[in-house]
Amino acid sequence: MRILLLCLFSLLAACQSHQAAAPPAPIAPQGRDHTDFGVIRELATGRALTPQELVEHLAGAPRVLVGEQHDNPDHHALQLWLLRELAAQRPQGSLLMEMLNPDQQARVDAAQAASRAGQPPADPYQALAWQANWDWGVYGAVVNYALRQPYPLLAANLDRSQILQIYQQRPTLSGEASTTPQVQATLLDDIRGSHCGLLPEALLPAMLAVQQQRDRRMAERLLAAPTPALLLAGAFHVRKDLGVPLHLKDLGAAQGNVVLVLAEAGKTVSAENADYVWYTAAQPEQDHCAQLRQ
Repeated sequence: MRILLLCLFSLLAACQSHQAAAPPAPIAPQGRDHTDFGVIRELATGRALTPQELVEHLAGAPRVLVGEQHDNPDHHALQLWLLRELAAQRPQGSLLMEMLNPDQQARVDAAQAASRAGQPPADPYQALAWQANWDWGVYGAVVNYALRQPYPLLAANLDRSQILQIYQQRPTLSGEASTTPQVQATLLDDIRGSHCGLLPEALLPAMLAVQQQRDRRMAERLLAAPTPALLLAGAFHVRKDLGVPLHLKDLGAAQGNVVLVLAEAGKTVSAENADYVWYTAAQPEQDHCAQLRQ
């Protein structure tokens, strides 16, 4: 009888377990022949995971940080898939986006209220005062989905006026994890490289301050958000060794954070950078330096 009851309990648990839908088909045109394409890896162990296992791992975390390459449509399609699958496992508490500034929050709140009442804005791009530098063609589906959900969609960035103020007068950053010479030197090297070595050295301290204050703001917003919270941001912002997780540690929240990086096949992501990586198809390489030199 005891064995029969145990079997019945096992069957009930299996019936109640949500099976994840298949991830979306790739959109980006390159990288599909790479051996890493489509692989999901738990970086601490090197073990490959199924999409179902990844969702189960993420579902128990109070804070999930998802890093993206901004121009890769596959990353945004997977984010939407992930939001749906996590919500099927447990209620979502909040969604935070680097792409939203605080001065847009009132518009977001109004659009969410209208959408929940069955009267979504006819033009969300205009209703949210969406910023043109974030391609609505890849972000629109995630934002429109979030506007219909019962949990809040929250701004995680700084306003432009706040960024200008940081440029003019750099604030002191508190905490031990985010202020080490190694962290700041690595960030400075990335700023130099991402601007093709064309920036005057005198500008770099201010740009470093902006980068770190943006990461600090994302950490603060995550801690203030209803849990389980999920942050969508650039992959560099969510890195465990450089970005938001260090600021969470400095704010007393070293535990409860899980980092998933969406990376194009062929890119390198280590256990130092993230907890999980999902390798996707790739966008064609662009020579941003050539554009900057013009």
